[in-house]
Amino acid sequence: MQFPRLPDWLIYAAVVAGLLIAAVGRQERADAPPAPPAAPQVASEALGPASPFDPEVVVDVEAPRGPAEGTAFSISSSGVWVTARHVVDGCKQAAIVVGPGQGVEVGVRIDPKGEAAILTTDGGAPALPLALDRPLHRGERAFHPGFPQGEPGEVTSRLIGRENLVVRGRGARTEPVLVWAEAGRTDGLNGSLGGLSGAPALDEQGRLIGVTIAESPRRGRIYTTTPETVERLLASTGVRPGPAGPGQPITPENYGRAADALRRDLRVAQVFCLAV
Repeated sequence: MQFPRLPDWLIYAAVVAGLLIAAVGRQERADAPPAPPAAPQVASEALGPASPFDPEVVVDVEAPRGPAEGTAFSISSSGVWVTARHVVDGCKQAAIVVGPGQGVEVGVRIDPKGEAAILTTDGGAPALPLALDRPLHRGERAFHPGFPQGEPGEVTSRLIGRENLVVRGRGARTEPVLVWAEAGRTDGLNGSLGGLSGAPALDEQGRLIGVTIAESPRRGRIYTTTPETVERLLASTGVRPGPAGPGQPITPENYGRAADALRRDLRVAQVFCLAV
């Protein structure tokens, strides 16, 4: 008995179907692997040590020609203060303002190698806490409370890096400094930050990490001493910072109020050079 002949197209269709079934049967199961764990957040880059190859910023310093003003801050309640060197360098009589129309005469000790100076008075205000030995990181924030343009005011900034300050003229020298990008200031404060020189640069815990010494308005930059400069100043003058309580946290939202409190307690004060 003969089976009936199947059409060619039916044979081809059966062959193709068989191949597909075989292929599906051998198909590898390859589910996607589980997602990798989230990458950890990378901390901001640690700031490296000072180098002679850091960029330079040049400042011309002339001999003082008349009265000057700036900011100072307390590092000991026994009457030890710090300010920027150029505020009192060459000054024959200087005073810290303690009230409306009231000032206290100060003794002055200059750091011959850096842009900082020690002021001394009989008695003083509560000391700011220091954080001169902690590592710094690019992008971290600082706060600068003081007396820009001779009035109470404050600025906040973020750390960019290091440069070498080349001073020409009076007190010629080269010293490493920190460079900060201005990130905010007191409402209504426009133009120069003159008078903020000598203000503390405080971290977010309200601790001292440097002294505000200069600005570059066109570039929106603020310059401070390095922590090492302040440490050298204290060592060279034999000054020991007084005990200080923990710093008060400072944020972009409260730094105006925090600065007001520091000025009210005279931990940050205005300093005048009265005679040169």
